[in-house]
Amino acid sequence: MVIEPQVAEYWPQPAKLGNGDTIVLSRFAYLRRRGNEMVLESPRAGALFRICDPAIAATLAALSQPQKISTLRRHATSLNLDLLGLLLDSQMLIKLNAKDGDGLRVNEGDGNLVLWDFHDLVFHTRSTEGRHADPVGGAFTYAGVVPPLPAIRPRWPGEKIALRKLSTPEPISPVAKLLRERHSIRDFDDQHPVTLAELAQFLDTTARVLSEWKNGANFDGGPEVTYSARPYPSAGSAYELELYLAVSNCEGLARGFYHYDAGAHALVAIDASAQQLQALSRAAEFAMDAPGPPQVLITIAARFGRVSWKYSSIAYSLILKDVGTMIQTFYLAATDMGLGGCAIGTTNIDLFAKITGLEFHVESPVGQFALGRGKTPLAAS
Repeated sequence: MVIEPQVAEYWPQPAKLGNGDTIVLSRFAYLRRRGNEMVLESPRAGALFRICDPAIAATLAALSQPQKISTLRRHATSLNLDLLGLLLDSQMLIKLNAKDGDGLRVNEGDGNLVLWDFHDLVFHTRSTEGRHADPVGGAFTYAGVVPPLPAIRPRWPGEKIALRKLSTPEPISPVAKLLRERHSIRDFDDQHPVTLAELAQFLDTTARVLSEWKNGANFDGGPEVTYSARPYPSAGSAYELELYLAVSNCEGLARGFYHYDAGAHALVAIDASAQQLQALSRAAEFAMDAPGPPQVLITIAARFGRVSWKYSSIAYSLILKDVGTMIQTFYLAATDMGLGGCAIGTTNIDLFAKITGLEFHVESPVGQFALGRGKTPLAAS
C-alpha cells in the first residue's frame, strides 16, 4: 500500500489498536480505479491509499461489517496492526465501542456527519480546494481529446418562430437594462476603494434578513422550525448561506476578516492572521486571473444542516443552486451601484476551517465573489 497525502499537514501516525478492538469501514470510504491501480479514498481523510495487493482490497471489503482485530489477525495476513492504525488515523476506519451501539456506524463519532449523504460530502471536498491534491480550475484537461463545443447550440431542424420583434420593447425596462449591463470586473481602483457605506448598502440590498417567523415541520409530530425571508430565493426557505468578508481595501473599515450578521445587519470581526488574509486574497486574484487582489472578497459559506435536515439526496445540489441565485443578486446590485464584481469558481475549504475553527462538514465555503470599485469596464462574461 502506498500513501499519497492530500492535505499539506498530513503525516502518517498509526493509531493504537488492541486485539479486543472492533473496527469497521467508514461509510464515506470508497475504492475506485484510477488508471491501472485501485485507490482507497474518503472526503474525511488527509491522504489516499494506493492498493497494490488484491488481498488488502478483499480485507477492506470484509470490513463493511464490524470485525474484531483478533479475528482479522487470524484470517488476514495482508493487514498488520500498523496498517490498520494508519487507516484508523485517516478516518478510513472507525473504532466501535460496545456502549455506543450501532449508532456510531452512522455518526462516526460526530453527530453532524449524520446529516451528510455520501455523494454530497465527496462532491463538496472534491469540487473545492484544500482537501485533495487534484488539479482545480481551467486546466483544459480534455483539450487534446475532444474539440470544444460551440458557444451557441446548433439549431434544431423544426419550424422556427422568430421572437426578436416581439421581445424588444422601447424603451428597455430598468431590469432588462441592468441584466445587459452586468459583467465581471477583475481590475479594481485601489486609489478610490469601495466605502463602508457602499458595502453596507450592498449587503442590505442583497443579503439582509427582512423578516423571521416560525412554523411546524411538514410532518406529524415534527418540531417547530424557524424561517427567514431575504432578498434572494432559497430552497425551502432554508437560507443556509452565510457571508464572510476578507477586507483588503475599504474606506472606513479596517483590513480584516468579518462575518456578516444578516439578522442584525452588522459586521462582526473574526481573528485572522495577516498570512491567512493574504492567502485568501492571492488565491482569489489567481482564480480570477486578475492584476491585483479584490478590495472585498466575499466567501459564501453554507450551514449544511439547514438543508440536509430536510432534504435527502439533493441537499448539496440545492445549496449550489442557492449560491447561483445569490451570486446573480450580487452582480445586479453591484452593477446598479456602479461597483464591480466577479464570481470566483473555487475556494479553499481547509484554509477557511483554520481561520474560523469550523469543521468543513459543519459550515464551509461553497462560493466566492470579489467586490470593489472597478478601474475600467471590461467585456461582458
